[in-house]
Amino acid sequence: MKHQTIDDIKQDEVNSWDTLKKVLHVIGRRRYLLILSILLAGTSVILQLYVPILFGNAIDAIIAQGNVDFGLVIHTLSRIILLVLLSSFAVYLMNRINNRMTYEAIRDIRAKAIRQIQVLPLSYLDGHSSGDIVSRMIADTDQLSDGLLLGFAQLFTGIVTIIATIAFMFSKNILITLLVIVATPVSFWIAKFIASHSYAMFRLQTKIRGDETSLIEEMVGNAKVVKAFGHEQKASEQFRAVNGQLKDAYQKATFYSSLTNPSTRFVNSVIYGLVALIGSFQIFAQGLTVGGLSAMLSYANQYMKPFNDISSVITELQNALACAGRIFDLIEERPEKDAIDLQQDPSLIATLPKETVSIDHVSFSYRKDQKLIEDISLQAEPGMHIAIVGPTGCGKTTLINLLMRFYDADHGDIQLDGTSIYQMDRHALRKNFGMVLQDTWLKNGTVRDNISIGKPEAEDDEIIQAAKAAHSWEFIRRLPQKLDTVLQEDSLSQGQKQLLCITRVMLCHPPILILDEATSSIDTRTEIQIQKAFDQLMEGRTSFIVAHRLSTIRNADLILVMKDGRIIERGNHEQLLAANGFYAKLYSSQFAEQ
Repeated sequence: MKHQTIDDIKQDEVNSWDTLKKVLHVIGRRRYLLILSILLAGTSVILQLYVPILFGNAIDAIIAQGNVDFGLVIHTLSRIILLVLLSSFAVYLMNRINNRMTYEAIRDIRAKAIRQIQVLPLSYLDGHSSGDIVSRMIADTDQLSDGLLLGFAQLFTGIVTIIATIAFMFSKNILITLLVIVATPVSFWIAKFIASHSYAMFRLQTKIRGDETSLIEEMVGNAKVVKAFGHEQKASEQFRAVNGQLKDAYQKATFYSSLTNPSTRFVNSVIYGLVALIGSFQIFAQGLTVGGLSAMLSYANQYMKPFNDISSVITELQNALACAGRIFDLIEERPEKDAIDLQQDPSLIATLPKETVSIDHVSFSYRKDQKLIEDISLQAEPGMHIAIVGPTGCGKTTLINLLMRFYDADHGDIQLDGTSIYQMDRHALRKNFGMVLQDTWLKNGTVRDNISIGKPEAEDDEIIQAAKAAHSWEFIRRLPQKLDTVLQEDSLSQGQKQLLCITRVMLCHPPILILDEATSSIDTRTEIQIQKAFDQLMEGRTSFIVAHRLSTIRNADLILVMKDGRIIERGNHEQLLAANGFYAKLYSSQFAEQ
């Protein structure tokens, strides 16, 4: 599995500062909680910073042996205890508020991401593995949440601590304060240098983690196929390779980020030593008391502590920003075109069309360098049954995807009742189609939930009638709770699942029906019964049937024979056999024994 290098990611990545601004924009919507958190942070810090002054006063109250002002000492210690208790309570409230802000922000980001997935074009979903998308929605948002919780606690408290500490230090000794301030940029430079390198590595780490999630989902979801073909060892080797790449990326990112804390602490220790040295000379020069030096040393440590705290969680912060970048990449992806247009012009929601389908010189390819469908034209009148046949990969399903606007044609137009489908809302367009695919999809829920997806308001009598028409009622009524039976992964056979999907379409009574190998998993006897039910359902309505078994489309009004993205033959069954062309060869190859 090939991955981007760090240099590639540095060129393509969203700048970490831009990502941080986006995160802060989301948080800023809760500005009242944000302001309250900052005020509580300021309160707790000022109370804590006043404690060293009180300790200094207590030390100065111990003048010499036998000359101690015990009253002042006890009074000062009582005030210290009170300040510590008040400061602790302010920190408790601040943490509660930070937790609420974080979880609400993550909730909003996840909600926005899931809404975005609903309007993204299929080209995006096809180009990104489901495991990678799930990883962005779950793992990356969790990592962002952890980083925000740590970041809030350090950011607000740290900023106030730095400002307040400088103010207290200036009130005690200007020379020592200037020394500490001048030395500060060294710690900043070290932290920035390391952070700029670790961000790209964390970005790489999150991408590989998405690939690993995708591989796990693929292997677990297709465990039967893996076992049937003895692919276990190869799957383990693939996972070992991806896991090894993740380990290398994680170790490099952690190594770089872990350098920040000891590096800044070394600088801070040097500053602390200089403060002690200069302060000692100030005492001899009568410019500072012993208690004053004690307070300055405490402030020097307090002043550098925010930088140490931030550097101690630099791993989480950089990882969180890298994860946030992936989430915002998903959220900011351009949605399907009409999803944007409808926000600007609601009149684009057209009235529901009827049944006439016109395809006018349509061309399409998934990749610009690889042609697929070329210059296809078709006029389907109401009530026509149109079959589409041809070898695998000739473009049959792609043509259906264009009808449903899962993809938009590169050239040409498709119209329903004279209205271009590109002037319609996709949701309104798709209400006219009933689609049954070879690949079945059932959601976690009851049998009723799965049948009524397209018509949630349907009564049980309607559902049962549709199930009888689709010949699924025979097995549904034998289930433990009938329509209320909750379906699990292996509750039904593949054929039963496909019958439920057919029942789903039967319930909606759509004007146009699309069958893409809809009866491929059903026995021949049931298939004939369902075909009769479809004929009855679609009487007078337009239908498109993609089929490999040519016996199922003998009665079609029009058969389109596709090859290499073109319609090479068209006509009914008898006409195409009489032409003795490609269709006749396909048909004879399937019925050679007969």
